[in-house]
Amino acid sequence: MPLPPPSLLSWSDVARLDGPRILRTAAAALDLPPISIAASRAALSTGGANDFYSNGDYWWPDSAKPDGLPYVRRDGQTNPANFNAHRLAIRRLRDAVAALGAAFSITRDDAYAAKAAGLLRVFFLDPATRMNPHLRYAQAIPGVSAGRGIGIIDTLHLIEIPVAVEALSASPAFDAGLGAGLRSWFAAYLDWMITSPNGREEAAEKNNHAVAYWLQVAVFARFTGDEPRLAECRRRFREELIPGQMAADGSFPAELRRTKPYAYSIFQLDNLATLAQVLSRTGDGLWDFESPPGRGLRRAVAFLSPFLADKSRWPLAPDVQAWDGWPTRSPALLFAGLAYAEPRYLELWQRLPPDPADEEVQRNLAITQPLLWWPFELPR
Repeated sequence: MPLPPPSLLSWSDVARLDGPRILRTAAAALDLPPISIAASRAALSTGGANDFYSNGDYWWPDSAKPDGLPYVRRDGQTNPANFNAHRLAIRRLRDAVAALGAAFSITRDDAYAAKAAGLLRVFFLDPATRMNPHLRYAQAIPGVSAGRGIGIIDTLHLIEIPVAVEALSASPAFDAGLGAGLRSWFAAYLDWMITSPNGREEAAEKNNHAVAYWLQVAVFARFTGDEPRLAECRRRFREELIPGQMAADGSFPAELRRTKPYAYSIFQLDNLATLAQVLSRTGDGLWDFESPPGRGLRRAVAFLSPFLADKSRWPLAPDVQAWDGWPTRSPALLFAGLAYAEPRYLELWQRLPPDPADEEVQRNLAITQPLLWWPFELPR
């Protein structure tokens, strides 16, 4: 069904556009068994059954060593033998709960909320199956490190859980005690992110990792009502992320230097735009913020959007992995189109595919249900 002119795009319009895919995904989620990281134990993890574990993506056994240790780095080339079960568990949970939240928001069917409640209770709260609220063992490198600060990017997909919970909380099938328990879990994880050596290390990164870190802090702080940390996120956005990571033309030099510059540029822009979406409020908007000489989201979207519309115009070499899987429906286009009342961005957002099949592309998408993000303010 055709949508109205993009300048008039509303929550109801997006519900009509995304409704079939939301209900299809939510129907599949209703049949899911419980999801828990405790179901898959990593042989190389030094943590317990409830502790998240993953391996650094681009690290491979050293073929010159009998035991392959220590691993060596191949930038942009994901090692398919890495332990990935805990990452996939987070993604499966996010996909299901976000779809169930979106489905409830358009149907008000309590069955979706009841299913989401069960999944969330098992993953976050049940002592036997819960994920402990830390990432000490994320992106470990065999023979090098038991876990690293940059592993905190592995929970980026959890940012869609709080917005889904906010939607689901309107259902009587989603009890207040569950909501309180989830806020307690995210508050504990947020404290670990802010105070741990791993968290402090990730916060100070100079590329997409810092943006992904502060995006998580912002979403979790908003969910738990932590105003001081929201204020710190706004300060970082203005004083570090935009002036420190964006070039005058709106590109991201640290991402362009990678072996997957196209994907990393999209990832960075999507996360910065989502950060502005979360942090902006009446009288304190970030969409029009500029750091001299004109660095800001307006320029960043203007820089990248032509290459989202026509990838053949991309001036650099193709990415070494997943080149054919990009672009997909970018939240930056939707959020910027709404913030700037720019029909071109909204039209392009509607044209791009919403559900990529490529595993690497899926791994780099933090938002699957844009409908859930609509209530955030969009001040100019």
